[in-house]
Amino acid sequence: MALAEPLTPSELPARFSLLLPVYAGDTPERLRRAVESNTVEQTRLPAEVVVVQDGPVPPELHAELERLERGCPVPVRLVRIPENHGLAHALRTALPSCSYDVVARADADDVAYPRRFELQLPLIEAGADLVGASMHEIGDDEGTPLALRAAPVGARRIMAVSRRRNPISHPTVVLRRSSVERVGGYEDAPMAEDYWLWARMLHAGADVRNVAEPLVGYRVSAGSYERRGGYSVLRAELALQARLRALGHVGFLQWATNVMVRGGYRFVPVRVREAAYRLMVGHRSG
Repeated sequence: MALAEPLTPSELPARFSLLLPVYAGDTPERLRRAVESNTVEQTRLPAEVVVVQDGPVPPELHAELERLERGCPVPVRLVRIPENHGLAHALRTALPSCSYDVVARADADDVAYPRRFELQLPLIEAGADLVGASMHEIGDDEGTPLALRAAPVGARRIMAVSRRRNPISHPTVVLRRSSVERVGGYEDAPMAEDYWLWARMLHAGADVRNVAEPLVGYRVSAGSYERRGGYSVLRAELALQARLRALGHVGFLQWATNVMVRGGYRFVPVRVREAAYRLMVGHRSG
């Protein structure tokens, strides 16, 4: 995979799309907050917002989507998918609808900090294929971070981390659509469609970077760590590790270690699982 070329002076500053999926479990209030924080509150605005509606939504959320289409200062285009098929399918369907090669991801219940795009876009313009960032975990009070998920920084560190766990936080990503499409785009990988995409990009030689500063407030709920356990999550983990092994991204010893450590993690008590996850991904409170 050829690395992306830096943009020429005539292509600067890069115009970009914001891609935001919505499904029935989202709320109008948090969707509105997510859009505001990623558009009018930014020091550098997207040129458009592409919202992909993944299946039917409640009337209140439907009304909010229509309000956004009519009233958002940044043009909003809605891509509707009749039935819910999950995040990978939604992003795979909507990505071609983005008008620009540079696409920023956002989730419908998270909050972007004002300098997010100001700090990430120059790296894309300089030739990066994918740029993530650190992020805060937040609850209902977005002004009081619960923890910091510190992103690995530097090509060697990102590659090393990627052999053990996901090195890029999906809600923070800005990417080049052309670079994603060159490795086949989003593929179905239960609970790991982002990690599987980043691994394929890294394996193909893509320029993947992270900004050390937290640029997104990622909402966590009371059930967040419960959902990381159980047999269905274990099956998804084993399937992912088999794919990483077949790709050649991890060797036998790393695969075996991942299966034992990440597999066993799915069956420890929730409080132990939360503490282990925070340690694994470099959390710091505050």
